[in-house]
Amino acid sequence: MRMSKINSVLLHHAESGDPDGVPMVFANSLGTDLRVWDALLPLLPSGLRFIRYDMRGHGLSDAPDGDYYMGDLVADAAGLMDLLGLRDAVFVGLSIGGVVAQGLAAERPDLLRAMVLSNTAAKIGTPDLWAERIAAVRSAGIASLADPVLERWFSKPFRQARPDELAGWRHMLTRTPVDGYAGCCAALSETDLRDSTAMLTLPTLAVAGSEDGSTPPDLVRETAQSIAGARFELIRGAGHIPCVEAPEALAALITGFLEEHNIV
Repeated sequence: MRMSKINSVLLHHAESGDPDGVPMVFANSLGTDLRVWDALLPLLPSGLRFIRYDMRGHGLSDAPDGDYYMGDLVADAAGLMDLLGLRDAVFVGLSIGGVVAQGLAAERPDLLRAMVLSNTAAKIGTPDLWAERIAAVRSAGIASLADPVLERWFSKPFRQARPDELAGWRHMLTRTPVDGYAGCCAALSETDLRDSTAMLTLPTLAVAGSEDGSTPPDLVRETAQSIAGARFELIRGAGHIPCVEAPEALAALITGFLEEHNIV
């Protein structure tokens, strides 16, 4: 466990893999933490340096009260990378983590050589949707939303075949601090990166799940098509979190992408 003060917020982060390898930074989705990548990392090529962190408001990182802004989340990622001396990294972002990746690529191109956008978009949802989500969480807790969230996260076959594991993801979701969950919802509400993302030119892999109820394939594809040269891939049968539901398929796509761009 490592805790570092970044922008007045303690961020929990962990490293594994080859300390001298090409750095890969992983940013989690709303309602998860760095453990969401556990099944994926052992399937990726050797010779890479893996850096995972809990986004502010999640896991063991601080959860300040009040609304967060996407600029805060991007600055957290940049600050952590600066602290660790990372340059020319591959940034892998899931859902809100993928929005952070796009903002980081636009604001700090010196930090990234490529990015993987998993189940994300340049704009996710509407202000009304996020306002309703925040109001529900603040009045009745995250548990009140757990069932519909898990239905968007995972396909029906996954939910039926792996009930014990599903219970674990429910625990992770419902134990997310309310301030952290609501704060990140506020960040998503005010974020529209379509203009800046359309100006990006770095190598990009965008991945969608055919059963994703949060960021449907067409939404992910639209963002991919706005980035020059980006590659779009669909994982059939997977929901919003393919790194959990289909880690082998996602690892194969990432490995092929890294090889294509001579990163491994």
